[in-house]
Amino acid sequence: MRAVIVSLFAASQLALAAPSERDAMALAVRGARYMQEHGKDALIASINRKDPAFNQGALYLAMRDMNGITIAHPTSALIGKNLLDVPDADGKLFRHEMLALARGKGSGWVDYKFLNPKTGKVEAKTTYVLRVEDVALEAGVYKHEDGVNRH
Repeated sequence: MRAVIVSLFAASQLALAAPSERDAMALAVRGARYMQEHGKDALIASINRKDPAFNQGALYLAMRDMNGITIAHPTSALIGKNLLDVPDADGKLFRHEMLALARGKGSGWVDYKFLNPKTGKVEAKTTYVLRVEDVALEAGVYKHEDGVNRH
């Protein structure tokens, strides 16, 4: 019995440590507010310098223009790149879906498969996309089979 309780406690702590979809949405909204208060250039600088307000390790904010160019990302090698035609592990052009969502209703979720750097495995991921002016803010989380992350 004690082993079961310890296992359940450990699993619950792991679930609490993983960012949720609610966290991703909140991060995108926080980025939108910051951009409205301080301007787009200030948000770009904050994201690119890995400001802890917008980069919490597995959960981070990125910014893409409406042509698909990554203009802010904590991984500096991605800045200035258009990765629209780079598919996920299943061949899905998920970035096209992100831009279509931003151009259309302006916000929502996109599901895809992506390499999780923490586990080294391709896993299901979902990203919240929020259009603010002429850019799309994106914050994503890896999905968990335990049902913690659901939108």
